[in-house]
Amino acid sequence: MIEPIPAVTLPPCSSPEQEAEWLRQALHTWLDREFLPEIVNDKIAERASSVYLRQRMEGENDVGCLLIAILTEMQGFDFSKSFYSEFAVANAVSDLLLNSLGIDTCCGQS
Repeated sequence: MIEPIPAVTLPPCSSPEQEAEWLRQALHTWLDREFLPEIVNDKIAERASSVYLRQRMEGENDVGCLLIAILTEMQGFDFSKSFYSEFAVANAVSDLLLNSLGIDTCCGQS
């Protein structure tokens, strides 16, 4: 029988603003490195980190739920001046969070 993939949970947040700032910087760096550095990348990273901050302050620790929240809220962002979409951004955030926990995002192994 196929086993479901277990949820990945972040540790409780003691400094949400610091985590959000780390995420903003890490995502901005990833966006600039993945394709071309663009001015809009800063706005994308800022928006994603603000969603993350709000979710963490509300007590959300599940990486999958954070991914869905960022995906949903980024749908309202204007990506017309970017190579990215809400899916790419949400997946990148998820990868960054998993990497911060020492989880290999390529194969799902730690």
